Amino acid sequence: MSYDLVVIGTGPGGYVCAIRAAQLGLKVAVVEKRGTHGGTCLNVGCIPSKALLHASEMFEEAGHGLAKLGVKVGTPELDLPAMMAHKDATVKGNVTGIDFLFKKNKVDVHYGAGRIVAPGKVAVSPLDGSEVKVIEGKAVVIATGSDVASLPGIVIDEKKVVSSTGAIALAEVPAHLVVIGAGVIGLELGSVWGRLGAKVTVVEYLDRILPGMDLEVAKQAQRTLEKQGLAFKLGQKVTAVSADGKVTFEPAAGGASETLDASIVLVAVGRKPYTAGLGLEDIGVAVDARGRVVIDHHFKTTVAGIYAIGDVVVGPMLAHKAEEEGVALAEQLAGQAGHVNYDVIPGVVYTQPEVAAVGKTEEDLKAAGVAYKVGKFPFTANGRAKAQLKSDGFVKVLADATTDRVLGVHIIGAGAGEMIHEAAVLMEFGGSAEDLARTCHAHPTMSEAVKEAALAVDKRAIHI
Repeated sequence: MSYDLVVIGTGPGGYVCAIRAAQLGLKVAVVEKRGTHGGTCLNVGCIPSKALLHASEMFEEAGHGLAKLGVKVGTPELDLPAMMAHKDATVKGNVTGIDFLFKKNKVDVHYGAGRIVAPGKVAVSPLDGSEVKVIEGKAVVIATGSDVASLPGIVIDEKKVVSSTGAIALAEVPAHLVVIGAGVIGLELGSVWGRLGAKVTVVEYLDRILPGMDLEVAKQAQRTLEKQGLAFKLGQKVTAVSADGKVTFEPAAGGASETLDASIVLVAVGRKPYTAGLGLEDIGVAVDARGRVVIDHHFKTTVAGIYAIGDVVVGPMLAHKAEEEGVALAEQLAGQAGHVNYDVIPGVVYTQPEVAAVGKTEEDLKAAGVAYKVGKFPFTANGRAKAQLKSDGFVKVLADATTDRVLGVHIIGAGAGEMIHEAAVLMEFGGSAEDLARTCHAHPTMSEAVKEAALAVDKRAIHI
């Protein structure tokens, strides 16, 4: 069987690359070893976690928020099996949807573990154990994503010591959840179980949460999460996790150790590229010191005809970044000019309130020596936010001090993940804070805070 393109992995990067290539007239095949499409994101990551985040937010709202609005519902009762069933149904709907898209676009699916045996040749070991088959492609794309990272000496058994995969499928609410890592995954899943009744303690090596995010926003997020009951142990190095849930840690700078007894330990220290079984070393595809496949600016690896995208290459491990790379690569292979603007990739933390960002942080600009202006506007001064009792947080706009071009936008607030996109569009076109400030925003909306923050860049916000 011969194709124009063979994509190994059907996560967000892989399936989008395959569909776009098929739209452009290429004959395409995909290889997937999981048995369902969608990769980590749709099966055990982005999608199921958002289902639980929403459900737990509704539980919290029913118990503590509705009465303030004059809605009496009594004490809500948690039906965890039903909540998990909602999550599972959400996952099923999404992954089966990709099957439909592949059929619609005439993409051939080969289930099994793929191994590149030579440039242009992929051996597929079927899931049912039947005979290995070799498919050929003029181009082969590695889109195998990432896997859970851990710490030395910590054994993840997905029972007592769990990764994010286990944390979205707990059979009961833990009495005490200890989260190792104060990044996006740890905070999102920690907040889920905290809302459902768990005591949550987050242990983080750095002296801050949300590394890579704007520091002022991260500090506000920490204060808000602490009000919600999450406890933080920052600047702490985890030295041991026992099989019975004892977490031992000590100050990163040195000092006396401390031990916490956990019902469940969630290891959320990040993810690592997944290339196991692909045969990269045998055919000469180079990887860097962090295990990422080395590529050039056109996604080409060190072997002709083999490409790589998504979590397996350099850059933020985000589903939408992988999708954009998949589209760009498909268009390049079809003779078009696909491109990804890595300076305008939004990121969202789906806590409550949400945290969203696009572009540079203040710390980035200071480190680069860029002169900039800041405009901020709090949601406490936004009419819609007050009406909805969602007034925590603020919007921050960073603009070049000379040209006024927007360099970064950071939002902490309800619905921040939806509001960030007008900033992304503006930045994609090289827009200025003045452009954003003079764009009419509907009233009353949360998004008016974005306009006001842009006005504040030149110290002319109206409502503060």
